[in-house]
Amino acid sequence: MQPPNLRFPTRAYLFLNRFRNGMTLGVRAAVFDDQGRIFLVRHSYVPGWYMPGGGVDKGESMQAALRRELLEEAGIGLTGPAELFGIYWNNRASPRDHVAFYVCRDWQQRQPPPRNFEIVESGFFPTGALPPDTTDATRRRLEEIATGSDPAAEW
Repeated sequence: MQPPNLRFPTRAYLFLNRFRNGMTLGVRAAVFDDQGRIFLVRHSYVPGWYMPGGGVDKGESMQAALRRELLEEAGIGLTGPAELFGIYWNNRASPRDHVAFYVCRDWQQRQPPPRNFEIVESGFFPTGALPPDTTDATRRRLEEIATGSDPAAEW
């Protein structure tokens, strides 16, 4: 416990420091079907194929964000636990951005994948026959899962 005279200055410093050095956090998921295929999405606003995911909102847990993003982008609901595979530093997005990456094998598609202003295409693909414009980060994460290697530090 801090001495009483340091409580307010320390709390004020930490509060103000959040604005100067705000960290962002996102989630992504490797969703595999019973044939071992991976679910990928293509967004309207960036090129390439990605695993579904997105930002963790203020007041939201990583698990809640993962469930929300899977429903929004894929129509997928988890029926079992998602395995946290690793937490990565995504310095290409921001020097303070991090991604929590999960592997999901217990799920059901509750509705067809949505087509909207964000997701223009989606589907399951064999890991050995990914679309040519699948992102490098997606390919690296799938390689880590396939080989059982430790997660890299950077996304």
